[in-house]
Amino acid sequence: MNQTAPEQLTIWTFDWVPEGPRGYVRDLRLRWACEEAGLSYRIGSVPFEDRGAEHLAMQPFGQVPYLTDGDVSLFESGACLLHLSEKSELLMPRERALRAETLSWILSALNSVEMVSVPWWFVGLSCPTENPLEGWLRARLAVLEDLLTARDWLVNGRFTTADLMLADVLRPPWIRGIGHYPATDVYIDRICARPAFAKAHADQIAHFSRADKTREA
Repeated sequence: MNQTAPEQLTIWTFDWVPEGPRGYVRDLRLRWACEEAGLSYRIGSVPFEDRGAEHLAMQPFGQVPYLTDGDVSLFESGACLLHLSEKSELLMPRERALRAETLSWILSALNSVEMVSVPWWFVGLSCPTENPLEGWLRARLAVLEDLLTARDWLVNGRFTTADLMLADVLRPPWIRGIGHYPATDVYIDRICARPAFAKAHADQIAHFSRADKTREA
């Protein structure tokens, strides 16, 4: 769906990243949402190694993704996903109560789960004898395990952006390896088996792989 009409959505990511983050850079969340909803989009890129004034004007922390939609621009993957979700009922229910529930779970994935899992991961990089954040993360994962034992989807018995966000937060192998959460594993595997995820993931890998060839030239 990477057409080039000027009025199209543009998802901005880095022109290149090292091997480790590939498949996990958060522009994937936006690509995935567009693929699920059939929204036309293109990919723009900014330099990974020289984050200049133009990039900082769009994303003040020099991160990706950011999104442009005509004269609208947004940064932070959560904000961008909320914007995309308003474009398709496939992503966000229109019924008021269900929309509110979907919004709650999107923000919960970011603020109650990822806000714990990312610091836990960073602390773990130093290989401490005990990670002081592990109990906190396990407690959050236990809540999700109980919930996902009782339901297949977060909202209204069907896929929404809430599932997209939560699955993307939980899918890194360093998080999945922390303990035994069978219902959560089934949930993540089912959502990541969706064709839209497979395409978004493959496209991101291909984007960064093409950059390898340019850097080698």
